[in-house]
Amino acid sequence: MYVDAAFLAYYDKPERVRLRGLARNAATPVDVLLRLLDHPEDVRADVMRRPAWSDEAVDAVATHPRPAVRAVLAEAVGASPEQRARLVDDPDRRVRWRLAEGPDRSRWAAAAPLPRWAYERLAAEGDDLMRDLLANWCRWTPADIRAALRTGAAADPSGEARNADGDAPLTRERAEELVRDESEWARTQAAADPALPADLVAVLAADPSPDVRLAVSMRPELSEEQRAAVDYHVAPADRLTPLDWVTETTDPDELRRCVHSAHVALRRSSAYNPHLTPELVAVLAADEDHAVRLLLCENHPDVPGEVVLQTYLEAEVAGRGDLLDHPCFPRQGLASLADSPDPNARALVVLDPQAPAALIERLSHDPDPRVRCRMAADERLPLDRLLALFDDPETTEAAASNPNLPVDLMERILADALP
Repeated sequence: MYVDAAFLAYYDKPERVRLRGLARNAATPVDVLLRLLDHPEDVRADVMRRPAWSDEAVDAVATHPRPAVRAVLAEAVGASPEQRARLVDDPDRRVRWRLAEGPDRSRWAAAAPLPRWAYERLAAEGDDLMRDLLANWCRWTPADIRAALRTGAAADPSGEARNADGDAPLTRERAEELVRDESEWARTQAAADPALPADLVAVLAADPSPDVRLAVSMRPELSEEQRAAVDYHVAPADRLTPLDWVTETTDPDELRRCVHSAHVALRRSSAYNPHLTPELVAVLAADEDHAVRLLLCENHPDVPGEVVLQTYLEAEVAGRGDLLDHPCFPRQGLASLADSPDPNARALVVLDPQAPAALIERLSHDPDPRVRCRMAADERLPLDRLLALFDDPETTEAAASNPNLPVDLMERILADALP
């Protein structure tokens, strides 16, 4: 979305950023929460990110007359499954759809499926969209319910064999046409087709297009020597589509070959494979390619904690924060990072449950605003320092989300943000 300077100036006004921070504050009284949800400035997306919900707050939102407000609870990240299940019989089907989709959680966030009875009741609805959501889009749907919903899918009436993309098998005549096609995209698709004859694979291995040559180099039947003979290149920052034949293989020998391959695309793809043994996890955890280590941390629960921590600190991708939810991410001992030259490391101190309040207060004076913001939201911060950070434009949003924020300041935020 294009935004201009006028929009940013409005969006970043202190009264607006404080309102967004307050919307994420789990300690807001119920009357404040309801006024936030009905506020002219729509902060419902921020309310969804509240880290916790009291039963009183759930009662108030679940019985709210506006479906759009009830839908906030349906996708609330911090609400328990039982609290969200209050909406399973909501009179508005759009709320029930949102309930089926569930919260937008990271890969490693605490599992939050609804109680089984809730999925059974939702699946029993005569609503095609609900059935599609539960069968194909909701990752929390119990496997047997998902399978039952998918059973009714119609088979291909033609009975004609299809390839993985749903197209008719590649014929020799069509393969020769694609290899000679002027379109680089068409030749790249041909280079990846498992039915491409070996002699035409050899032709495309010398194609002038680097994309075509890369596609050839990732074919499953090639040996390491044959891959090395192809002039392909993968830069550290290049994004590659995972190779299905690697991510889905259950052959331990084939998976081992991919993990130890000199081709980085095979190693990156193998990081997705759920059948990695502890030995192969250890190999990928020490891989020289940062993307391999990042993908491994994103997809496997048993990566050593020090690898997850170091990968997080080295990552420059938008979703790196998901690694903070990794089951092996180390929290105890993070206070030792307080004097690190890396501000991203210093900001992690707040995750250490044993970090003393004095250390949190000290880091709230850090020269880097990212560190000060993380401390500003922490309940160990002394009240006088919280109030000072609330008055600082760089940290006021984070301070507004602190559960120790006085109620009179909450009221001031609501009043200041009125049009």
